[in-house]
Formats: sequence, C-alpha cells, structure tokens
Amino acid sequence: MRKPRPVQPDQDLDPTADSGGSEGNVRAVDRALVILNAFREEDGALPLVEVARRAGLHLTTALRLLGTLESHGFVQRLAVGGYRLGPTLLLLGDRFRRSLRLEDQVMPALERLRTESRESATFFVREGDHRRCVFRLDSPQLVRDHAHVGEVQPLGIGAHGRSLIALDAPAGQRPRLPIVTRGERLREIAAIAAPVLDAAGGVAGSVGISVPLYRFDAAAEALCVPLVMREAVAITRALGGDPAAILN
Repeated sequence: MRKPRPVQPDQDLDPTADSGGSEGNVRAVDRALVILNAFREEDGALPLVEVARRAGLHLTTALRLLGTLESHGFVQRLAVGGYRLGPTLLLLGDRFRRSLRLEDQVMPALERLRTESRESATFFVREGDHRRCVFRLDSPQLVRDHAHVGEVQPLGIGAHGRSLIALDAPAGQRPRLPIVTRGERLREIAAIAAPVLDAAGGVAGSVGISVPLYRFDAAAEALCVPLVMREAVAITRALGGDPAAILN
C-alpha cells in the first residue's frame, strides 16, 4: 500500500479547492490520509492548528477535510474542542483481522523455510497445556523427522513447545529467540522455533524448522536461525501484530 505523502505548505497556496477532475479527487484523498496519519498513539485530542501543522496543510483545507472525515466516522470532533480518531477505524481494523486467514500467511512462510533450508517447516498452535501441528511441509530430503498435521504434542518441551510459552515469562526472564533445541523431545531431532503474534499482541502460534541431529552442525544452525526469525516477524506483521516483543 502506498504511504500517503505529506503535503508541503507551499503546495497548498489555494486553501479553498483542489484542482478539478480525477487528479483533484486523488489529491484530496491523499491529503485526508495524511491527516489520519498525523494522529499518534500518545495523542489526546488535537486542535485544528496542530492537525494542519503536522499534515502540512492550510487551516481552511484541513478543516474542510476533517469535516468530511468526521461525517464518515474516521475522526471525532470533541465538544471541548479538538479532534481524535473515530470509531470507523476500529470497525475497519476489526474487519481486517477477521478477513485474515492464518493459512494464507503461514503456508508461504513455510514454503520459503523449506526451500531455503531444505528441512521440514512446521507451524504449531497452543491448545491448553498442549500444542497442535496445524501446518507442515516436509523436507525434500530422504532422511527427515516425521510429524503429521493435527498431531498433538506436549507444551513446554521441544523448540515449538517452549516457543509458545516464551513470552509468558516476565520481560527480563524470557529466553532468547528463536528457541533452539537438540534432542529434547525426540533424541535424533534438532529444532528451531519462534512465536508469532497477532494484532492483539497474543501468541498466534509458533513457526520453525526441524532437522535430523546429524545434519544440524554450526553451518546449518547459522542458516536456519535467521530464517526462522525472519518468517516469525513476517507472519506477525501480516497478521497486524507488532514484532518488537519477539525481537527484543
């Protein structure tokens, strides 16, 4: 999605109207999106002059666009003065979250992991005190671990089992991510896994790679660890989550 371009004040010498036709309509939409992006998480209500300053717009133009945004619920004008973001944005965000299909985000990530590592790639979700394999792509190599979609395994043991609860610990006591285990759940298998977060900040699952232990040398670990973290971050962002918690 194209990021709205901040409008410079010297581009807005005519505060009463945009240029005609479709070009003017596009410019008005662009300016409206700039106004929405002017609001920050820590803001309370913003006065008109501050909205205009941040958006780089003339006061009259900002007022006109805010009026249109208000009529559609994208901003609210408070009785005590000032503007804040409106409930329509929350509704759209909720629609966005509901429209996401986990499979659409996870399967391309697993395909990338398998292709680049040539090892098996798996995604687990937590179910109470257990974890369930919900997506998996097997290694193209003859010697590989064997697991099945739908299989239930213990929580808290193995890379995925530890990954799913890694963020339960206080911030200063959390394990380093991704989790790397050698022969912990299965004696002959090494695994690398990292949690994936959803838009609410919850753990949506765990993505990772499993490798026969005899192939998991220093070079294999150096290859697989950044791949797993890359895909954990990518899926988190695709789900609308903030990857900061898994990167720290």
